Amino acid sequence: MTPLEKHLTDFRDANSVKGKGQLAVVLHITRLAIDSGLPIDPETLRTGKEGQVKGLGKRRIQNILNDYGITRVLAEEGGRTSRGSLGNASGYAAFLNTLHKKGDADLPAIEKWWIARVQDYFSSKPFTLRFDPSKSLRSTVSDLLAQAIKRQRDNPGTTYAGTLLQHLVGAKLDLILPEEKRVRHYGANVADSPTSRAGDFVLGDVAIHVSTAPSEALVRKCKANIEAGLRPIIVTIAESRAGIESIANGFEIESRIDVIEAEQFIATNILEWSQFVENSQREEIMRLLSKYNEIEESVETDPSLLITI
Repeated sequence: MTPLEKHLTDFRDANSVKGKGQLAVVLHITRLAIDSGLPIDPETLRTGKEGQVKGLGKRRIQNILNDYGITRVLAEEGGRTSRGSLGNASGYAAFLNTLHKKGDADLPAIEKWWIARVQDYFSSKPFTLRFDPSKSLRSTVSDLLAQAIKRQRDNPGTTYAGTLLQHLVGAKLDLILPEEKRVRHYGANVADSPTSRAGDFVLGDVAIHVSTAPSEALVRKCKANIEAGLRPIIVTIAESRAGIESIANGFEIESRIDVIEAEQFIATNILEWSQFVENSQREEIMRLLSKYNEIEESVETDPSLLITI
């Protein structure tokens, strides 16, 4: 951690700058300092209306976020009507003025640091499964996976979608298998080779691979499974199925790999568990998610991977 990052972290923690309104305020004031320079006169931050920060609003904040490729809305009011916004703005302006006096106010670096905190805020919220009896179960599962894919796109380098899918499949397997045949669960970033695993889950002579994206490396693993006398199954999202089958065709093993769409793989069990009774489907979904959350808490460290309904 650099000295500047330490100053910013101390300010954030001392002032509890973690909510969307507070993050909007510091982004606005930081950009104001970039545009107009330091020091900032706290008196110039006030609008004619008591308790509001001049220039602060949804459009202002979204324009800043857009500069970093972030399209999600941080706060509908942009922090403008948040209680204490003016005090937060004045306190933060004083903090920047102090850094400026010390020669430590690297404003572009400061703005990037707060942008990272906004991304942390977006990532900290659990996923939400929206159960709508009028929608198919397949689309309900698809909507959940879409949340993970979007979050992953908003935070390049992360593996939210693959992690969520792996533990959903693991939860399903736990619920359908007798206790003595339960699979072991690993963190999604634990590679197969260090644990001598032939796949994400191995059941008898079946190796199950869970993936959201086709890759030659994955198909090579399946080929190795076949050579070792195992039957590979790939569980993937609907959009990736054709890609995986195409790669498998290049290795001439397409007829020896089962590629199953995750949405249908999970939805089918929910239908069966509920005995196709609509009123029982929500209960079965909650049972699946409860098992998923149990697995996630035991092998992962990121609480944002949890799912609420």
